[in-house]
Amino acid sequence: MACSRLGLLRPVLFYIRSPPPTCMRLPPLLQNVYPHVVGTPPCFVRHYATKKSKAKAKGQAAKVSINAALVEDIISLEEVKEDMATVLATLKDDFSRNLGIRTSAGALDHITVTTKDGKFPLNQLGQISMKSPQLIVVNMTSYPEATAAATRALQESSMKLNPEVEGTIIRVPVPKVTREHRENLAKLAKQFSNKAKESVRRVRSSALAKVKKSKEGVSEDTIRLIEKQVQQIADSYAADIDKQLATKTKELLG
Repeated sequence: MACSRLGLLRPVLFYIRSPPPTCMRLPPLLQNVYPHVVGTPPCFVRHYATKKSKAKAKGQAAKVSINAALVEDIISLEEVKEDMATVLATLKDDFSRNLGIRTSAGALDHITVTTKDGKFPLNQLGQISMKSPQLIVVNMTSYPEATAAATRALQESSMKLNPEVEGTIIRVPVPKVTREHRENLAKLAKQFSNKAKESVRRVRSSALAKVKKSKEGVSEDTIRLIEKQVQQIADSYAADIDKQLATKTKELLG
C-alpha cells in the first residue's frame, strides 16, 4: 500500500520541484488524493493582428459613391473632377513638350525669362526654331533688349543648356543623349509630377473648405460622405499621376 501511495506521490513531487509549464493542471486522480496541491489556472491566448493583415484591411476600406445631383447645392463634384483632370492633362502636356529624349524647339517655349517689365515665356519674346537635330536657334529681333535675360534663363534652366549669343541670335546646342542626360530628364519628370500632386491637393483643400462652409442645415453624415468622396477623387488622380510618372521614367531611362 505504501509503495502504491509512493508511486502516486512521485508525479506530485516532480510537479512541486519543477515549475509547471503554463496551462498545466493536476490529473483528476491526483486532485482527489492531494486536494491541497493547486494546479495553475487555464491560460488564454490573445492573437494580435499582424501588420500585413492590418494593411490588407486598410486597403479594403469601403468606397463612397454619392449621387452628384443630390449634393450639387453644397458642392459640384463634377467641377472637382474637371479641375483635377485639368491638372493631369497639364502634366501629360509637360511630359510631351519638355521631356523628350531628343530636345525639340517646343521644349524651350515655357522657359521663364525675367525682365525689368516682368516675367515672360521665352516663346513670347523670341522666335524659336530647330535648325538641325543638334541646334536650336532663338531669334530675339522683336525684343533685343531681352536677349541677355533670355540667355541667362536658358543657362539656368534644368535642361543643362549652353547657349551662344551673336547679336540678337541665340544658338542653343542640343545636349547629347547620354545616361546623365536621361537621368536629369527623369528627375525633371519627378518634379513635374510632384507639382501636379500639389495642384490636386489644392483642388481638394478648396473643395473641402467649401463643404465645411455649408455645414449649416446639412447633416454630419452627409458632410462626412462628401468629404470622403472628394478625398477618393483626389486619391484616384494622384494614382494616375504616379502611373504617368512610372511610364515616363521607364521611357526615359530605358
